[in-house]
Amino acid sequence: MTIRVPGTTSNLGSGFDTLGLALRIYNHVTVQPRDDRHVEITSPISEDAREGATQMVKEAARFFFKRTRKAAFGFSISITGDVPVARGLGSSTTVQLGLLAALNELTGAGLDKQGVFELVNVLEGHPDNCAPATFGGFTVAGPVGKGVRVLRFAVPRQARFVTLVPDFEVKTSDARRLLPAEYPKADLVHSLNRVALVSSAFASGNLDALRDLFDDRVHQPYRTPLIPQLPKVIQAGVRAGAIGGWLSGSGSTIMCLTLVEPERVASAMQRVLANGKVHILAADTAGYAVAR
Repeated sequence: MTIRVPGTTSNLGSGFDTLGLALRIYNHVTVQPRDDRHVEITSPISEDAREGATQMVKEAARFFFKRTRKAAFGFSISITGDVPVARGLGSSTTVQLGLLAALNELTGAGLDKQGVFELVNVLEGHPDNCAPATFGGFTVAGPVGKGVRVLRFAVPRQARFVTLVPDFEVKTSDARRLLPAEYPKADLVHSLNRVALVSSAFASGNLDALRDLFDDRVHQPYRTPLIPQLPKVIQAGVRAGAIGGWLSGSGSTIMCLTLVEPERVASAMQRVLANGKVHILAADTAGYAVAR
């Protein structure tokens, strides 16, 4: 069983752990049942990452079998595609979501997308990635009571997300350690304002209203030492015609949104950070899907 899962960009400025968007860049997760109870990753992976990745996959499978009360079995799993690791594009979400969705199909557990989302969100703990990867589009998600509420909105077709992926990783754990324990009141008010305006702009489809709304004070200033070129790359993109830009997730990917001349925006961004790979992406509208 093969599941196609989109990569995601999260936060979109001040929407820390809340706002996310699915992109047309994909990983394919293929799960092949085995006759024994062994779990094996068969796709190429560096040896220093294999142990951690295998443990993550095993834990996700155990969680699925426990929650669905389905009989456990061993399997081989292969992950292929274009979503880079540790670049702020939701790579770990694609793996865990793809695995859970594949097991759901293979076991006939009958979970709908909301059910699969609830499982992967417990494992990942990042609804800003899990929600768009599951449902597609632009999502606003967060814990409410004992569950997680997700609001999904379509993204206008003309929107292009110019994605500059540097040649270095940023681990989420390292990026989170840089954040302060407390914030000034003015920064919190600014953040609330920006999240409300960004969400309203996407909900209404008025992307022009997003200009000047990605000036975050919650996480980007504190993470800039990990990606020193961040402000200049965004400025270059805006001067070339982009509406605005942000640090994707915890980085290192830098994202600019444009409605016009995405190639020009991409060239401007890459002139500032030449060692990065550029993708010009549209929004994914469907979320994960069984690959036919």
